[in-house]
Amino acid sequence: MNDQRLVYFNGEFVPEREAKVSIFDSALMFGDMVFEMTRSFGRVQFRLEEHVERLYAGVRMLKVPLAMTPQEMIAAVHETIEANASAFAPNDEHRVMIDVTRGPLSMYARVFDGKTGPNVIISVFPFKWTIAPLAPLYETGVHAVIPSQRAIPADLLEPKIKNRSRMHYLMANLEVSLVADKTAWALLLDPDGFIAEGTGSNFFIVKDGCVLTPEPRNILRGTRRKYTIELARRIGLEVRETNLNAYDAITADEAFFTSTAFTLMPCVKVNGNVLGDGATGPITQKIIAAWNELIGLDFIAQARDYLAEMGSDAYEGTTMYRFGKKD
Repeated sequence: MNDQRLVYFNGEFVPEREAKVSIFDSALMFGDMVFEMTRSFGRVQFRLEEHVERLYAGVRMLKVPLAMTPQEMIAAVHETIEANASAFAPNDEHRVMIDVTRGPLSMYARVFDGKTGPNVIISVFPFKWTIAPLAPLYETGVHAVIPSQRAIPADLLEPKIKNRSRMHYLMANLEVSLVADKTAWALLLDPDGFIAEGTGSNFFIVKDGCVLTPEPRNILRGTRRKYTIELARRIGLEVRETNLNAYDAITADEAFFTSTAFTLMPCVKVNGNVLGDGATGPITQKIIAAWNELIGLDFIAQARDYLAEMGSDAYEGTTMYRFGKKD
């Protein structure tokens, strides 16, 4: 197996280590970048078209002068996956990252002989890098901790645009990393004191048999959030989008997070308060089963298999949401 992956960079393929943007790029100067991260199930990208649709909504709202069409973007993603076929083992899934930057700021145009414009960067790497570290958390569940850092509301920075201006996520994660609990994940409130989202994930609770999730005002409207709502309704559950506060989460019967990265992650504690009997609840289990049926595989078993393949260091070293000594 060849481990030298290639990155799509403005229509050309370059070695992964050589894929770089300028120090004068607006992405570095302002965090001015829209992006999407997708994954495959059974090596088929899940709802790639919808991810690209959201990407282009951000491109339009930020007025990035991108000439590439959504159809061309989708084709480029598949081309990138194909170009890297030899770098993936037969059991690997693909994690695709699409980054679109505005390009170098115009004041630096002379550095580039006046030729500036957007950058389109598509990379693909083994999904097991993402999910193996999280595999043990499917068993233990995570502990949602509300930090002092608030979510940025839509009237200041539109959270429905998937962008790289995410310092507030980082500050929340850093604060929660001080909690002496390896399973602690940040759960942000909005400026009105209502639950918004995790740092790169959406949040749900279950109360008296009803599935509740924050209304989509000050959150990223995740693709996994969308399909979790649809799946829950399909199996006969009531789902409501509504304002939730910390009290609602602490007194919930069950809770869970959703994200492209991990699909669905049980949450068994909120601010140190155990939910239910401290284990994955029955309704959460039903929704997990519905997900497995939809995608045609057991995503939790797959994560365990990847952890076994990569070894315990995959978990001890890092996760996406914690900052430890080894990070």
